[in-house]
Amino acid sequence: MKQITDNKELRQIQIDILDRVVEFCNSHELQYFLSSGTLLGAVRHKGYIPWDDDIDLYMPRKDYNELVKIFQDDRGVLELKSQGSHNYLYTFAKVCNTRTLLLEDEVPGFELGINIDIFPVDFVNDDIAKRKKLWKWKKILYRIRRAKLQNTCFLDSRFNYWCYRHAPVPLAIIDKLIHKLFQDNEPTGTMCNLTESGGRYDGCFSRECIEGEPVLVEFEGKKYKAMHGWEEYLTATYGKDYMQLPPVDQRVTHHFLAYHLN
Repeated sequence: MKQITDNKELRQIQIDILDRVVEFCNSHELQYFLSSGTLLGAVRHKGYIPWDDDIDLYMPRKDYNELVKIFQDDRGVLELKSQGSHNYLYTFAKVCNTRTLLLEDEVPGFELGINIDIFPVDFVNDDIAKRKKLWKWKKILYRIRRAKLQNTCFLDSRFNYWCYRHAPVPLAIIDKLIHKLFQDNEPTGTMCNLTESGGRYDGCFSRECIEGEPVLVEFEGKKYKAMHGWEEYLTATYGKDYMQLPPVDQRVTHHFLAYHLN
């Protein structure tokens, strides 16, 4: 294996994955949007946030489910991993370069190729008080799910740990509960990333944000789709001052090792 030490090389591999996913989505009429720090980087820096090192996409749940079902890479280089894939931790998808290896500090023992994240966007209750209650279930269920898959405990209280240890529930049941509570809900006026990497209960956005005509934004010298209501989305996610750089101590970079396999 050859270690990748140049951040530009890592980013180029991610952009190559992004371009292939975008090409596939366009050819199959699937909707996608730059999201999270990738969209913020596009708007604020016309590319990566200087200290960032990943790429995020949002897809409406219907399009996301179709992508998970049919994605193929004619070159045989890329592979899509999603909830239910063997030894896969997350409830969102990653498209990985199988000729590389990425080892991240936050998930020891979990090995994937260099990848980009693809998050489904789901409908959520318009009532913020009801969403707040839902987020409590969200926190517990996802932590129990991670604990079962990693054979370790990420639970944040003795009570939750006691429930996990003494009233164990099979992973299949946890996934059914997650599906029922967070996935494929009836349409409402509010949408959100409801995976374990989603935002706050008060950080959701209106459905009009993704139902309007997408706009093109520049990212690393190329044009990609952003949701119609990208300003509302960024404000809900990062606050009204999202164009301002955060304090230096909040400019967080992921910690990982990356390699070429051949």
